[in-house]
Amino acid sequence: MGWVIFVAGAVLSWGAYGAFLYLGQTQLGNPLKAMLCVGVAYFLIGVILPVAALSAQGALSGFNTNGLITATIAGALGAIGAGCIIWAFRAGGLPFYVMPLVFGGAPIVNVAISMVIHPPKAAISPMLYVGFLLTSVGAAMVLYFRPTA
Repeated sequence: MGWVIFVAGAVLSWGAYGAFLYLGQTQLGNPLKAMLCVGVAYFLIGVILPVAALSAQGALSGFNTNGLITATIAGALGAIGAGCIIWAFRAGGLPFYVMPLVFGGAPIVNVAISMVIHPPKAAISPMLYVGFLLTSVGAAMVLYFRPTA
């Protein structure tokens, strides 16, 4: 059950991500400067921290090719997503619009891809599709009833 704390951390950090990214991008005046800052943060947290921790554990070797390629693709997808959010802001989208669409759509895509990678062992419950619908409706409601900017 300790994993729930980390889920809360992801919810809080990614929930604040769009608002801070938009603010930083507007303050910097150029979306590529914001992307560079995101990259620096990813490098510090996503490279330096694990290298230090793995070194301390004596586990900095022994990467297998499949895991290395798959995890690198996952990282690239995360960076591409950050870039897409930055460019959505650059094209006129505001966090009030962009982030509910991203966070409403991403779980649906995640479940669909996860079902392809890990096929269900039993028939898919029709409630899954109800969940997809409710997720979409929830994102639409957040957009419709958002505070005016």
